[in-house]
Amino acid sequence: LGGRVGAVTGIPCDPYTFYMGTVGGGVWKTTDGGITWDPLWNHEPVASIGAIAVAYSDPSVVYVGTGESAPRGDASYGDGMYKSVDAGKTWQHIGLSDSRHIASILVDPHNPDRVFVAALGQVYGPNTERGVFRSTDGGQTWTKVLYKNDTTGAVDLVFDPANTQTLYA
Repeated sequence: LGGRVGAVTGIPCDPYTFYMGTVGGGVWKTTDGGITWDPLWNHEPVASIGAIAVAYSDPSVVYVGTGESAPRGDASYGDGMYKSVDAGKTWQHIGLSDSRHIASILVDPHNPDRVFVAALGQVYGPNTERGVFRSTDGGQTWTKVLYKNDTTGAVDLVFDPANTQTLYA
């Protein structure tokens, strides 16, 4: 397996399972601590991955944000967010199609349907689908909760360790 990797996540209660998103080769998964990797992204229309998050309260729920998030001269863009409810066996597109480059996904550790996304947006031009978005229904609908203008995106998110109602972007 070669190439640039843009996103990696694991499952705290399972030290051998990890997901990896590549900037041009989709999503991969290991269940043996990285000895072997299996491709999970064989039928999706875009191969560039910017962010991955597992719902710790339900590790079968995995969110993927497309579009590599490290701007460079040849940055590959994506078509929004995807979700798997079967640990990566199948994927459903869940919106934010014009966000182009998703840099971070944060899932509430107690509620797999409460999700935040940091969207960098289009790297080389203005677009309005950028900033921080929230879903409280597992990605069926999205609300823009932080937005400055059409040329300023978001790249990182973290919950306050003492209170998941407080988010830092």
